[in-house]
Amino acid sequence: MVAKLLGLAFLFLPVSLVTCATHVQIKSNWEVVYQDISVYGVVGKAVILECGTTLPDMYIWSFTKPGTEAIKAVVYDLGKGTRIQKLAVTLGQLTVISNSAAVSIENLPVAAQGLFTCQAFYDIEQEPKVVYHYVHLTVRVPVSKPYLLMSDVSPVEGSTMWMRCNLENGTGPIQYVWQHETRTGNISTFAQGNTSLINVTDVNRNHTGWFRCVASNNVNSERSNRLWLDTIFGPDIPQIDVTPYSMTERGYSALERETVALLCQAQSNPASQYVWFYNNSQVYTGPQLTITKILRMHTGDYACLAQNTYLNTRSRKTISLTVYYPPDGSPSCSVQPALNHTSLRLLCSWPGGFPSASLHWSEDLKRLGQEEADTRQQPNPLTNTAILLPADGLTSNNSLFSCMGSHPALKQSIACSTRSYVPPAEPVCFAYVTNNKQYLMLSCSWDGGAPKALVWWEGPGDQGKGGEENSNILILRYGTARSEKPYTCHAKHPLLVQTKTCRLTLEAPVLLTQRRVVSVYEGSDVQLTCNLRANYLPVSEITWFNNQGADTHDTSKYKLLRTSAWANLTVRDTDETGDSGEYRCTTSNAVGGTEINVTLVVKRHPMPPNATLINAMYNSRQRIEVELEWQVQSEEPGGWTGFLLEHRWVSERPGRRGSSNDSKDEAEDRIGPPVWSHNFIQDPDVRSHTVLRLTPTTTYQFRVTPVNHRTIGHPSAPKTPAEPRSNMYPAVIGAAIGGMLFAALLTALLLVYVIRNRNNNPRLHDMLFGLQHSQSRENINFPEDDVVGGSEGGIEEIGGFSSPGPTMALPRAASPLTASPMSATPSASQGPPPGDDNEPVSVTITVNATGS
Repeated sequence: MVAKLLGLAFLFLPVSLVTCATHVQIKSNWEVVYQDISVYGVVGKAVILECGTTLPDMYIWSFTKPGTEAIKAVVYDLGKGTRIQKLAVTLGQLTVISNSAAVSIENLPVAAQGLFTCQAFYDIEQEPKVVYHYVHLTVRVPVSKPYLLMSDVSPVEGSTMWMRCNLENGTGPIQYVWQHETRTGNISTFAQGNTSLINVTDVNRNHTGWFRCVASNNVNSERSNRLWLDTIFGPDIPQIDVTPYSMTERGYSALERETVALLCQAQSNPASQYVWFYNNSQVYTGPQLTITKILRMHTGDYACLAQNTYLNTRSRKTISLTVYYPPDGSPSCSVQPALNHTSLRLLCSWPGGFPSASLHWSEDLKRLGQEEADTRQQPNPLTNTAILLPADGLTSNNSLFSCMGSHPALKQSIACSTRSYVPPAEPVCFAYVTNNKQYLMLSCSWDGGAPKALVWWEGPGDQGKGGEENSNILILRYGTARSEKPYTCHAKHPLLVQTKTCRLTLEAPVLLTQRRVVSVYEGSDVQLTCNLRANYLPVSEITWFNNQGADTHDTSKYKLLRTSAWANLTVRDTDETGDSGEYRCTTSNAVGGTEINVTLVVKRHPMPPNATLINAMYNSRQRIEVELEWQVQSEEPGGWTGFLLEHRWVSERPGRRGSSNDSKDEAEDRIGPPVWSHNFIQDPDVRSHTVLRLTPTTTYQFRVTPVNHRTIGHPSAPKTPAEPRSNMYPAVIGAAIGGMLFAALLTALLLVYVIRNRNNNPRLHDMLFGLQHSQSRENINFPEDDVVGGSEGGIEEIGGFSSPGPTMALPRAASPLTASPMSATPSASQGPPPGDDNEPVSVTITVNATGS
């Protein structure tokens, strides 16, 4: 109890004792410990105030506001739980951390800054211990977003201005940094310090750009928005750029008929206004003066005047422009033969231009040769110069000769060069014939080289031609060429002492072939070959003729591949009768001709073995699919390539026979054409097939024929498919008989209708009864009699059925031996279809008529 009273006494310690001693320790059993720490917090954030590392038996948190000495309780725990005081509301969202005496303050306000004291009591029952924790809490405020102010956003160059960085909030100390950003995006530090105002003296154009300030404290850093500073200055002395750029002693120069651009630029803000003058006369307003296709008359002085309308200042600069025009292109160098292709003449020329171009050969050539300048032909000897190299001054093959040309309008001299070299290859000779075969052309060429070589022909019988440079053609009439001696071409070059030659020996062609007799099976492609034994001169085209003697060309039947040395003829899809025979390959030239025959034998494929249809049966009562099965007489493979399945209509089943009013075309459509329909099977190993989509009321016949490529074997015996096995025969027969009786009744009613309405349908009545009118038991003279006869008379007898027939059969004429006088005879178009095994029903009609 004494300890508890002692501990409570500490609650009433004087404030002077708390604030004076930061660390007091009494060396006795009643020890008191003082601890002093500093804690920093940020407005709106959270902070934790510690009260020792272990949970005391009792603790009291109190708060002392800066500038006062009063200590006020905030929260305490005297062993009966935590008690938070009203003062804690003004210090933020205060909570005690569980299992400790530490306090957490969230959403920290500025009012929480001050001294927090935690009085902790330990071991109260045994040996009491008291610890005072002095926690100095400093609440810092982050700097707000600054904004920048300038005394003048458009100062004149050389003036003075100030910039200020303003802040709404922020705990000091605060540092300020001014940043400068140029037009190109480069950012640099302009100034920095702990003051928010800076003065800028002697403003210059380099200060133009974006400015912003950055404010920083121990909590955070914020920067302001950019503010543009526009320095007014200029204009400076203009700078004139000439394009294309070319300098002379007098100033700038330009080439005639080129586009010349004069660009004037003067540093100024705002931008300068430009006025151009030509020889003191105003000619243009703007920074760039462009002269399209400048002429020599445009030579003179060009002045640019720059004006700053804001400051009302100006500057001026003048240049001199001279228009020169050099000769067109570049110097031309050439090497020519001289003294009958035994010497060389070097020619350098560059005419035109103002002033005239200057030409000169290299010094080595001047010492080696003799310079020629004919002033009578060339008024200005500088535009044309030549050097003659005699025979003893010739250099080796592939020598380079250079000539230099200079002109005042050009910065550098322009050189031209030429080489003297022997053609790299040997002379080439060949012969060809004109399209109409009137002339034989012997061509000789020695391409390349500088200068060009001299070429001429010599042949037997004075058949030759004089010299020409580079190439020479000897023209002979077709058939006059001689084969006993060669035709020789001579070629001469100044760098060579000896002449070069090439020869042509003309021969008649000889043809060869790989096979004189070619045998193939029908339907395949075959190639016939024909080639020349050697490369003959002159060359003639190889021609193929077919077995009919006609010239061949690329068609669906023939394909021709040929070169100058061979020709191959491909015969496509060979046929035994149309393609067998002699094929002829021919060729000729100016000396002679030849031909060779190739025999083509086209064979038919052997006859395939016979096949037998062993089974044909419907696979259901619907009669729409038939399963076929067959076998081949010889099962050795290779004798056939497939099978040809055929079927045709034979007759219709009962119940589909047409009425007496059906036309002949309709009857034929029901029965179908008596031709075989084909279905080809290309697999030789197949022995069965199912035919689909058949008409169920039609009777068919089927047969199979083996096929070997294009050879068709003998068809098998036709076979009618059988009905599938079933015990429904009595029901089927009963249904058929009932159908026939119903058909007979309908026929009788039809005849009665026709008799009673003979005036409305006279043609139908005459068709049925016209032949028996004279044999009636009693004549009917009036229409009324027809009505009475129809009412009192009737069907006397209906003939029986010999076999099941169609559901509605027409009356059929009886034979002369059995027909009664009143038997009706239908037309032939109403008879049964050919090949029908079911005979139609014979019906005898007897009419009883009574007169009035």
